[in-house]
Amino acid sequence: MIFKLLQKIFGTQHERDIKKLRPIADEIKAHEPALLALSDKQLRAKTSEFRRRLGAGETLDDILPEAFALVKEACRRLYGKNWYVRGHEITWDMVHFDCQLIGGAVLHQGKIAEMATGEGKTLVATLPIYLNALAGKGVHLITVNDYLASRDREWMGPVYEFLGLSAGCLQQRMDSDERQEEYRADITSGTNSEFGFDYLRDNMSIHKERQVQRGHHYAIVDEVDSVLIDEARTPLIISGPVEQSNEQYEALAPAVDRLYHQQQRITKKLMDEAEPLIENGSEFEAGKKLLMVKKGSPKDKRFLALMENAKLQRLVHRTELDLMGDKLMGGKEESPIMKLVSDLYFTIDEKSNVADLTEKGRRTISSGKLDMFVLPEIDEEEHALDRELEGLRADKSLDYDIKLQREMELEAKRWQLYDRMNTVSQRIHAVSQLLRAYSLFERDVDYIVSDNKVVIVDEFTGRLMPSRRFSDGLHQALEAKERVKVGEANQTLATITLQNYYKMYDKLAGMTGTADTEAQEFHDIYKLDVVVVPTNRPLIRHNFSDCIYKTEREKFKAVINEVREMHKLGRPSLVGTISVEKSELLGKMLRTERIPHHILNAKYHEKEAEIVARAGQRGAVTIATNMAGRGTDIKLGEGIAKLGGLHIIGTERHESRRIDNQLRGRAGRQGDPGSSRFYISLEDDLMRLFGSDRIMKIMDRLGIEEDQPIEHSLVSRSIETAQKRVEAHNLEIRKHLLKYDDVMNKQREIIYAERQRSLDEDNLKEHMLEMVDDLLEEKMEEFVPPDTLPDEWNLRGLSDWLRRHLAILVRFDHVDLETVEAEHIFDRLQQAVRAAYDDRERRFGPETMREIERVAILRSVDSRWKDHLYAMDLLKEGIGLRAHGGKDPLVEYKHEGYNLFSEMIADVKLGAAEFLFRVQVGEPQKIQKKLEPKPQPAEATLTSHDSSSPGALSEAPKQPARLIAGDGSSKPARVPVKVGDKIGRNEPCPCGSGKKYKKCCGS
Repeated sequence: MIFKLLQKIFGTQHERDIKKLRPIADEIKAHEPALLALSDKQLRAKTSEFRRRLGAGETLDDILPEAFALVKEACRRLYGKNWYVRGHEITWDMVHFDCQLIGGAVLHQGKIAEMATGEGKTLVATLPIYLNALAGKGVHLITVNDYLASRDREWMGPVYEFLGLSAGCLQQRMDSDERQEEYRADITSGTNSEFGFDYLRDNMSIHKERQVQRGHHYAIVDEVDSVLIDEARTPLIISGPVEQSNEQYEALAPAVDRLYHQQQRITKKLMDEAEPLIENGSEFEAGKKLLMVKKGSPKDKRFLALMENAKLQRLVHRTELDLMGDKLMGGKEESPIMKLVSDLYFTIDEKSNVADLTEKGRRTISSGKLDMFVLPEIDEEEHALDRELEGLRADKSLDYDIKLQREMELEAKRWQLYDRMNTVSQRIHAVSQLLRAYSLFERDVDYIVSDNKVVIVDEFTGRLMPSRRFSDGLHQALEAKERVKVGEANQTLATITLQNYYKMYDKLAGMTGTADTEAQEFHDIYKLDVVVVPTNRPLIRHNFSDCIYKTEREKFKAVINEVREMHKLGRPSLVGTISVEKSELLGKMLRTERIPHHILNAKYHEKEAEIVARAGQRGAVTIATNMAGRGTDIKLGEGIAKLGGLHIIGTERHESRRIDNQLRGRAGRQGDPGSSRFYISLEDDLMRLFGSDRIMKIMDRLGIEEDQPIEHSLVSRSIETAQKRVEAHNLEIRKHLLKYDDVMNKQREIIYAERQRSLDEDNLKEHMLEMVDDLLEEKMEEFVPPDTLPDEWNLRGLSDWLRRHLAILVRFDHVDLETVEAEHIFDRLQQAVRAAYDDRERRFGPETMREIERVAILRSVDSRWKDHLYAMDLLKEGIGLRAHGGKDPLVEYKHEGYNLFSEMIADVKLGAAEFLFRVQVGEPQKIQKKLEPKPQPAEATLTSHDSSSPGALSEAPKQPARLIAGDGSSKPARVPVKVGDKIGRNEPCPCGSGKKYKKCCGS
């Protein structure tokens, strides 16, 4: 109450923001008369003048009013000019309104401008893009697809070119030379995946001149909610094929298929038994039967029909709570729910998108050989190996070579244990993914089959995504289910989440028609504030209350009736669906009624532009799967405004209010009339999973019949509450992903900085010698441990290690153990290494040696980083189990991730040193060809590391990726490696003692 009163007095936050910005629009307009008097040539010369002023110390904010006025004047002078955009001739007819000037200022400030559909977001972007491009560091305009990137470049490019700036555009099939050219432009447009993959590819490049990006200065993200929220669970991944067979998916698919159909028969029988129990009033028994169906086949049609009854919904819910309560009272005995579902073959948790085998399912699918699907207990065997290794290392009587051979045999046994575990784990994983494919993924909803390939359907846009693949074997499982060719599994070679990619920009801004509902998330994750920019003309669209029906059948009848009425009136209507399947069903019903219409979904995406162009014409009926986000305005035909404009019909609420608002926003553009209404049934997924119980009570209380709708603001608020619950759930998933990726992000920054140093510096000799010194210090601690007597040192082992790994021979046969110090041993090692280094430099020549140093570091970093990413993937997959032991999985992930990273840093140094001291080059002039890496194709696929995410963008080089055994956490412990600034051994110790580091803390 007090909050609303304060708002009336002081205005909303958005109103206060706009009030502060209005004077900027007046300042901009004050510059217009002076610019009007300039010739085109003088106008163009202002760009050079602005750059000189920036060089002299002025800021972008200082020149903003004049720069914005300059862009506006350029648009005025281009008025009436023609040019081609995507093959169609257009006539330029746009000059900035005051509200667009305000929107431009919001974007320049690094905020999100929420602007209604049709308010000219693309034109608004020209203002801050021009201003920030003056800095000469490149501006990126990020769009949701290649078509819009190309369209915006061709549409707005002449404005920038008129003012003397260059504009480029990234497209999917471009090679690195073409990409470099586009990035050299003052302004570059492209999709988030193009920019993200270029960043990853640049950090896999072995030559600086092959890198394409030139930093992350300023970016504007179009449809920012779609990119930073809808796709935020989607990590960008460059992947390579794993050296493992996919035969298990094809081999196990028939067994899972049988299991699935046997389960369908069980749930049918349960429904047959439950219905008479309900009629007889045997509530508890009926509740148990229905709960079993819910656990085994939650999308069973008869079950869904019964769940329309609020009493039965409450019965199932109460039965589950009662059985859970029995478990709490029952101590350590098997859970009553587990007993209840023991007759099923598998269980499904629809909300968390997970399917699990029961004991009965395991017995059936393994033909009685339960160990096929039970992870072996290897702890005892591993502990026995550890004890044997400890005894072996403590045995001073054994010859070193014999001891080394025995150690290798024991380690080989350890890897055999891991291999056994890995084989069973992969089999369990394959069955789990197949169960998900059969039970939770629907053909023509989540994917389609085209040309004998499984093609993902984007849940937000309804577009086909032929270049994407689900990861973790899910795509292979879907292929096995549909009996098409099963593709290769992939291993991560480089990855970054979109969240962390966009955080690299010095300044980030965004624009969309719907951001305010997610304002808190934008602020928390990206530190972006949302400003709602007022419309140029008042919005007069009328949003009718939702119509709620008990059944989907009655809902669709009502939708057809409304479409028929609109068609008779001559008003165009846009019908939004959430899946290909529903759009096809509606199309069939409209054909039966002989109502002409067009369908825009994943199956008909080729006709998209043509269909959208007709959607605002007299009597047009367009069915669109998730029309929101398609980036094209629907313009009304002649006389349509007088009839009431475009009418929007939503056939189901999306889980996000923002997507619903985007659909509504297609009507009422630029002050046009329009209207919208959503039709909902209690069988819709959102209502069924999150909101129907309360609404069913209301409908029962009012005595509402099946074909009678309910329209009430209370019901609309209940639906909005359900959507808020889903949005909160999805936000937690995105935050969870970010927390885990933050661990990887810090590691990625260190690795990529090391790579970039290797590319930027001309001479890496000192850096390489420092890495070798680190290795020698580590080996000194292993073979010449501190606080031990000289006769306990293993000098022969140290000598053998140096010979095996670095091909350097150092003998300690004549060392006097009575007088020798560890420091003398280290100095001798250093001298031998430097002598070998100098010898190789004399043989190859300084220029070739510099190239060898560079490639040695890059190759070692890339190889170990790839294996580290795989180890981190494995760690993340199993880390959730730590919660059962009372440990925080995230804390454990950070701790073990650091240990793995420390091991990897040590391995990088060893790998680089081995390459440098062992590489053989016949003729120095051939070194470049010998060290040149294989080119990487730029073909993108998609993977998903998260069962709840739609998928992760992935790019797959075709060279094989080496697999590492185990999860990396079971290797023998290494001495921790400090990651940070290197302190030279002869530098003063940072502790302040005044001694050299090697004689103090470094000793």
